[in-house]
Amino acid sequence: MESTIRSGCVGTVGNTPLIRLPFLSELTGSEILAKAEFLNPGGSVKDRAALGIIAAAEKAGLVHEGATVVEGSAGNTGIGLAHLCHTRGYNCIIVIPETQSPEKFAILEALGAEVVKVPAAPYSSDDHFTKIASRIAHDRENCLWANQFDNTANRRIHFETTGPEIWNQTDGNIDAFVTSVGTGGTLAGVAQYLKSRNPRLLTFVSDPLGSGLYNFIKSGEMRAEGNSITEGIGISRVTGNLKDAPIDDAVRVEDQECINMVFTLLKREGLFLGSSSGINVAGAVQVAKKLGPGKRIVTILCDGGGRYTSRLFNPQWLIEKGLSPQSIPGPA
Repeated sequence: MESTIRSGCVGTVGNTPLIRLPFLSELTGSEILAKAEFLNPGGSVKDRAALGIIAAAEKAGLVHEGATVVEGSAGNTGIGLAHLCHTRGYNCIIVIPETQSPEKFAILEALGAEVVKVPAAPYSSDDHFTKIASRIAHDRENCLWANQFDNTANRRIHFETTGPEIWNQTDGNIDAFVTSVGTGGTLAGVAQYLKSRNPRLLTFVSDPLGSGLYNFIKSGEMRAEGNSITEGIGISRVTGNLKDAPIDDAVRVEDQECINMVFTLLKREGLFLGSSSGINVAGAVQVAKKLGPGKRIVTILCDGGGRYTSRLFNPQWLIEKGLSPQSIPGPA
């Protein structure tokens, strides 16, 4: 019998439960399953990327005790790295857009990371947070730039862990996998693994406004429309992790639909989650309706709602954004 004792913080990354969402499953007539990545030690799916990147750098001899790990992050990868750096004896610098939720800054600072807040800028700008992180790492001695967007150790750990976990938890009985894209690591790694086991399985991107991926997948044109309140997901370029990912189709989720799903997950399923989870589950519901009843669809619950209490769960903030939470009504 396999021991259930895990070795330290690192040993608790991954092996998260797959949760059936009863209300949404009944509503759609399909089984909606969600991988509970908010239960990782750093509280998000990005713990896997952080571990994959650090482990790969150590194996390659690129980082040693006393080194500094530098990353540009919307928050969650930075939090994952800050946790793991403590276990390895590394320092941690996180460059983060100042537009992210106050809770993320507070967590990073509590974890002892050096937090560099920068104005939000498009990727084309030299002032984009990832490019600032790259320069910091280049200009200092004994530094590793994690480079989560283009470092394929991110994709690889999802191919090696998340994908096999989902396959085993479903006994290979899965019709579609749906998730949003931040770096592309989760989507690409999981999709590659699942399709290696069943080429007929369908993979979908669930994309917010402000991202170019929906139009890119639909028409081949990387064209963004509108904007979104979501943090850390939605991009308008093909990252190193996303390159050659086996994607079949895309759905688009607008902010009001996302907010409705966040509050539906809370009030109907008892799950306190962030906006990326709302985008993912709303996308899974769209896919269920597209494919018809009787299917089994898996998505990702990226992180918990505690990182967004001052925003998603703040009525005044929602009003300022023109949003009003409306829980989805149940089946007739």
